[in-house]
Amino acid sequence: MKYFGAHVSAAGGTENAPANAHKIGATAFALFTKNQRQWVAKPLTAAEIDAFRRACDEYGYTPAQILPHDSYLINLGHPDAEGLAKSREAFIEEMKRCEQLGLDRLNFHPGSHLKQITEEESLDRIAASINLALEATHGVTAVIENTAGQGSNLGFRFEHLAYLIDRVEDKSRVGVCIDTCHAFAAGYDLRTAEACEKTFAELERVVGFRYLKGMHLNDALKILGSRVDRHTPLGDGMIGLECFRYIARDARFDGIPLILETPDESRWAEEIARLKAFAGEA
Repeated sequence: MKYFGAHVSAAGGTENAPANAHKIGATAFALFTKNQRQWVAKPLTAAEIDAFRRACDEYGYTPAQILPHDSYLINLGHPDAEGLAKSREAFIEEMKRCEQLGLDRLNFHPGSHLKQITEEESLDRIAASINLALEATHGVTAVIENTAGQGSNLGFRFEHLAYLIDRVEDKSRVGVCIDTCHAFAAGYDLRTAEACEKTFAELERVVGFRYLKGMHLNDALKILGSRVDRHTPLGDGMIGLECFRYIARDARFDGIPLILETPDESRWAEEIARLKAFAGEA
């Protein structure tokens, strides 16, 4: 079964996210469990945790349909010891928040070398960071998101994701999230069914679909291989609708959160309905 949704607001408390997702006809959703622009957040209270879990039950969302995202400030590949330690502490705290809320995965951008150390050195720091977080938590999978390769960000090649997975000690608690805009910006063509077949065959060969724990469904403003991360509504960008029809109809993408991060929230209900219609064609 396909789970389509969007990254909805949790303003006023995480318990509001399930209701916001339900309003747009979503069968999945993503959220921040804290303010993504701040390092520190107040601990979750027992009442907040209970309210979130009750809201998920009320609207029928299981952990398999929810893809929380960590703070944008975190850089698990930071070249500086102080920055790395701060990022690791924040990431572990985000993992623990997911654990408290009963969520089973946390999506994150792998990190950046900031042009101060080599790619391999930064990737090794990211892998070590993941291992530390897994040791400090229970039941939550670290889900590495591919990037567009903008600036000095790592994770734009499937080989980067495989490199990290290979160095994670507990393979049962590591996975990947593939963002279609990021993949396209990094040079993976998705404009036709044939292009999708080739790109996802490469994902299977290099990483393996068994590690796919979620996706971000976004069209791309810039051309193939631009290395620029700019999302557009589905069908309005350089990728076009065929990619999203392909994903909706392919059983390999069943049972995971398929999340819109497209920029026009007023169109999310329409986009979700279209994705559901594509899935119905299978």
